[in-house]
Formats: sequence, structure tokens, C-alpha cells
Amino acid sequence: MKTLTVKSKNFDKSLESLLKQRRAKLKSSSVSVTNIIKDVKKNGDKALLKYEKRFNKNNVIVPTSKQINNSIKFLDKKVKQAIDAAYNRIYKFHSLQKFKNISYTDRYKNKVDYKYVPLESVAIYVPGSTASYPSSVLMNAVPAIVAGVKRVVMINPGFRGKQNPAVLYAARKCKIKEIYSIGGPSAIAAAAYGTKKIRPVNKIVGPGNSYVAAAKKEVFGDIGIEAMTAGPSEVLIVADKTSNPEWIASDLLGQAEHDPLAQCILISKDQKILEQTKNEITKQLKEIPRSSIARKSLITNGILMFVNSDNKIIDIINKIGPEHLELNTKNYKSLVPKIKNAGSICLGKYAVMAMTDYGVPGTNHVLPTNMTSKYSSGLSVSEFVKKISYINLSKKGIESLGPSAITLANYERLEGHAQSIIKRIRRK
Repeated sequence: MKTLTVKSKNFDKSLESLLKQRRAKLKSSSVSVTNIIKDVKKNGDKALLKYEKRFNKNNVIVPTSKQINNSIKFLDKKVKQAIDAAYNRIYKFHSLQKFKNISYTDRYKNKVDYKYVPLESVAIYVPGSTASYPSSVLMNAVPAIVAGVKRVVMINPGFRGKQNPAVLYAARKCKIKEIYSIGGPSAIAAAAYGTKKIRPVNKIVGPGNSYVAAAKKEVFGDIGIEAMTAGPSEVLIVADKTSNPEWIASDLLGQAEHDPLAQCILISKDQKILEQTKNEITKQLKEIPRSSIARKSLITNGILMFVNSDNKIIDIINKIGPEHLELNTKNYKSLVPKIKNAGSICLGKYAVMAMTDYGVPGTNHVLPTNMTSKYSSGLSVSEFVKKISYINLSKKGIESLGPSAITLANYERLEGHAQSIIKRIRRK
């Protein structure tokens, strides 16, 4: 991990340089996905199968119900129960996000309605292949279900023709009928433009690696995507002398094991905590199966920062706008009001990011990354609805309010607009 100290003359420049390096790597992925998307768009299932064989050693695009049932059959009962419990918690929290339609009638009896309409179809991208994330199925599908989306499609990369049984069980829990064993940019293209086997959708949501994120940006405009960049993962932890270095190290490693491009940052006013945590990371790296991924992430994008002022810490947080923010400090209550940019904020030593990843609080773990928390939020019910205005004007209304609209239309030199109103106003 890189070490920065606020006392250094070049602290701000060094931090900006490290952040830019990662952003450049993420952007570079977009170059390689363009041709894949064009190929799938042109050649459909043939191209899709080609990329599945190449990247996932997979030749099954549409698993049968029998294959899905056989996979789920032997799934550990405790895993099923954990998925059921997470589903209930996530559903309850997201149900509280439902919107109320607006209806307004003015004194002229003009009526204006503002109604929330669910999207007709969405595809949820669930990372897979060498790893499996049943939690991501729930986080993506449940808010869509609550919103009232009728057609929810799951795209999830399998490996050697097999998908993870827990992922499949979670999909069944969410009553997802269309399941496709595909992944990467080619899967995004298939969902966006359709093939013979896959009908296109209106929107694609869900986290993925840098190539998936780049592909989603590429198809945006033809279809919708979330109002954020979802992945690769990030965590920023603020620790003080009361923090437990062993716990902090495990939190950082828990994020680093996701992806070589995952970003892990630790900030503290206590040098001792930084050193102890660094030592703990070295020790714990030997204990996790995905140590090679975590090590690469920490070497490339990990940062330890000594910052001796709360105000400076707040400035850094708001500059980075991390996906996950852990305030593992005694004074976290005084910091919270000043934080403007973050995907989700864990408060205190027991509010660990890993708990939020598995739906225990009920909040969503699909969150803005790569500084997009400065203008966007985590996945919610609002991502799966659109808003439509309904306008019903009365005769009295257009006669009373029309003249002001005519004035503005003439000012903008749009006489046709003015005339369409004038023709409806009663002549004296």
C-alpha cells in the first residue's frame, strides 16, 4: 500500500496522482469492449457464444429448468435460510421507498397529475464465473420487484456451463423466470440489443468489473443504466486510537479481495494505528483464499494516509466520494454532518461494510463508485420507475393563463406556439 502524510509538501498532488492512475485504468477498459458490443449487435447468439467459450469456457447460454433445479437441490439449507432472511430484510427496507402519486387541481379547475410508472423490463447483472454473489441478485431484483417491474431478467456468467446454485436459488426466490448464463461486455450487448434467444430490455443494472462498467456506458442511450458507475469496489475507512487494527485490516481485505482494481484507503490521525493495521494486513493476507487478488489491489490502489486534522479528513472524503465509508472513530457523530459525498456510511466500530453487503440492515449494496457519489445514489426503487406528467386544462384555465404563455412564446419568436394557444382562447 502507498503511504501518504499530510505533512508532506506534495500531499495533495500525490493523492490526486494516485486517484488519476486508477481512473485511467478504468477508462482504458472502454476501448476493448467496443468491438465486442458491435460483434454481438451484428451477429447475435453466434458472437455471444464465441465470447462465452473464450472467457468462461461456457457453451450454455440458456440453462434449462431441470439444470437449475438440479443445481439448487443440493444447496446447503443454511445458505437458503440466509438468502431468505436477507430477502425479507431488503424487501422491507425498499418497500419504505415507494412513491406517492401527485394530483393537483387549481382554482381554474386545471388538473395536473404526476404518476410513477414501473419500467416494463430490466436486466440485472450479477457477477460470477470464478466468484458468486447471491446477495447481488437480491440487491438488484428486490427494488425492481417493489417498483412493480413485470419482466426481470438475470444475466450471470457461468463457468464451464455451470452457474452457482446460491445465485440460482436467489433468482428463484425473486421469481425471476429468465436466467441467462452469460457475462462480460457481450452479455451487456445481448441484453441491450437482443438476440434470437434473448429479448432486449429497457434498462440494465448491477455491479461488475471495469469491462462490464465500460460496456454499460457504451450502450447507454440505447437503453438505460443506473445513474452511477457501479464497480469496481471501493472502501475508505477513518480510524482513530480507539480502533482495532485487526478489525480494520479485515475490513480492507474484505474489499480488496473483490477485484484487482478495487480501492482500499485508510485515513487516521494516529500513526500507530496505520502501522499496526499495515502489519495486520500482511498477516491476514495469508489467511484468505483470494489473497493474490487482494494483494494486487492493495499494491496498486491501496493508500494509507496520516492526516492530523478532522477538517482535512472531511475534505479528502468529499473529494474521493467513496462507495463505502466506514467511520470507525469515537467522534463519528461530529463528522457525519459535514460528509456530502459517499455511497453508504457505516457508523461506529460494529457497523462493518460486510454486514451491508449481505442485506442485514436492508440497505442496498449496489453503490456509486469512481467518484460518482458526487451526483448519484445507491440502487433504490427510484431506479425502476419513470415519472409521467398528465395535464388536463379547463376552458377557463387556458383563457386565464394563456396570455402569459403567449407573451413568452412571442418573446422566443415561436409564433406557432402562440397561435396554438390563441386559437383556443374565446374571442370577445
